[in-house]
Amino acid sequence: MTFVTRFAPSPTGPLHLGHAYSAMIASDMARSEHGRFLLRIEDIDRSRSRPHWEDQIYDDLNWLGLIWPEPVLRQSDRLSIYDRALERLWMKGLLYPCLCNRKDIAAAASAPQEGAPLLGPDGIIYPGTCRKINQGTDLSQNPHPRDQVLRLDVAMACRTILDPAKFQFLELGSGPGGETGTIAFTPDELETSVGDIVLARRDMGTSYHLSVVLDDAAQGITHVVRGQDLFEATRIHVLLQVLLDLPTPAYYHHDLIRDDAGKRLAKRDDARAIAKYRADGASPADIRHMVGL
Repeated sequence: MTFVTRFAPSPTGPLHLGHAYSAMIASDMARSEHGRFLLRIEDIDRSRSRPHWEDQIYDDLNWLGLIWPEPVLRQSDRLSIYDRALERLWMKGLLYPCLCNRKDIAAAASAPQEGAPLLGPDGIIYPGTCRKINQGTDLSQNPHPRDQVLRLDVAMACRTILDPAKFQFLELGSGPGGETGTIAFTPDELETSVGDIVLARRDMGTSYHLSVVLDDAAQGITHVVRGQDLFEATRIHVLLQVLLDLPTPAYYHHDLIRDDAGKRLAKRDDARAIAKYRADGASPADIRHMVGL
């Protein structure tokens, strides 16, 4: 089996040192294994994606000396694929529409009977308001609604998986707490620490969690390289892979590049944008040294 990694940026701002670090690790790993390094443009957020940011992604990565095969997979070209996966989960009775906004969720999660809001990979863990409203209704009799928020009923989804060995993944890097090797988890942990996650957003027709597992499978990714901030989300991705009969790749979560105050870099941190280092005369070798490679 060919060793395949990927780098999957969103064209919503400039790439910074953290992006360079992740992309170079993925490229280096593929090269050392005589494998393939792929580029994917995650542009499902149409309200924030911009063509000039996508062009700059190509320019910055080329300047760093990274090479990938063409054509580049773009998520905006795969909306029908995501829609078919949603339909499949809907017909299994695993999705339900959600009308709650962030304010509703925060209020419900902090209600006295619920206790203090708990945070999961997507922020406040959804308290299940709309799931309870839809209980007892067979939503699968009609096609899934478009232009609505759709959530996965995690408890019900877990009950369809009878093999407990499916709830695990191989970590070749480390999580925020040093977790490595075979990472096992339970359905109860998914319910309490993740909750009913969004699989389709009103303005996207999909979500990061759904699109990333479908895209990784479509590209034959064998090793996912990404930051430790996504370690907790891996349990969501494994669940979706099992539900959709997709392979589970190995994962390599790496530490994050942080600023002088210890805060992880964000795209709004233009001071550490790759383009600025380029303009100031830095070389690709300088960038490697800055990120510790």
